[in-house]
Amino acid sequence: MTHRILILGGTTEARQLAGKLARRKDFSVTLSLAGRTESPVAQGVPVRVGGFGGAEGLAVYLSEEHVHLLIDATHPYAARMSANAAEAAQQTGVPIIALRRPGWEPVAGDRWTFVDGVAEAAKALGMAPRRVLLAIGRQEAGAFEAAPQHHYLIRSVDPVEPKLAVPDAVNLLARGPFPEADERALLEKHGIDAVVSKNSGGDATYGKLAAARALGIEVIIVRRPPLPDVPSAETVDQLAAKVDHLFDPVAERGV
Repeated sequence: MTHRILILGGTTEARQLAGKLARRKDFSVTLSLAGRTESPVAQGVPVRVGGFGGAEGLAVYLSEEHVHLLIDATHPYAARMSANAAEAAQQTGVPIIALRRPGWEPVAGDRWTFVDGVAEAAKALGMAPRRVLLAIGRQEAGAFEAAPQHHYLIRSVDPVEPKLAVPDAVNLLARGPFPEADERALLEKHGIDAVVSKNSGGDATYGKLAAARALGIEVIIVRRPPLPDVPSAETVDQLAAKVDHLFDPVAERGV
């Protein structure tokens, strides 16, 4: 029997997981991308791009495509998609497993300020002009138009469109991973005195936090949104093991 698996992706781990699962001959893996990145990295398995039309649309897709397992490997901040995935799984009875990368934790020397959203992050920068690295992607950069007194270095995979309506902003197009040494050079070159970051977790973008710590720079961390309570794993290997167990021939026979 071929087991049809739908992975909701957009993260490096989603791509890695898809490649890992696709090696099994009895798995048919499809990776779904939201389509927010204009030039996504090649994924190595069949890909569908675009939304489903909320939880109901995803539930219809799961039923019509006879999906046997739904994997939520979206970004930790894709709260709406995760909620839709959990709801669609519940509606259809399709098992769901989420890949939940652990968040970063502050260590000695870190100057972190935690906030609950990007609007609060803009306020947390204060009134005095600062030189800020915005490392939150392009989707929510517009929130910083409320604090136009700062100089912004905005790093994103794709350009911020429309451009930020502030007097002083520079766009830096780049795709991680970002090593600590490179991040330190970037912060020093641009005279950065504040970094705004989401708590994405993982190694690929941790370098800026280590560099900020070494330079004594404040980091404003946007907390993760609440996510649905579904079965989960922290790493690609852990999740792949759960999938293997789920579709293990012995487990299927109920032995």
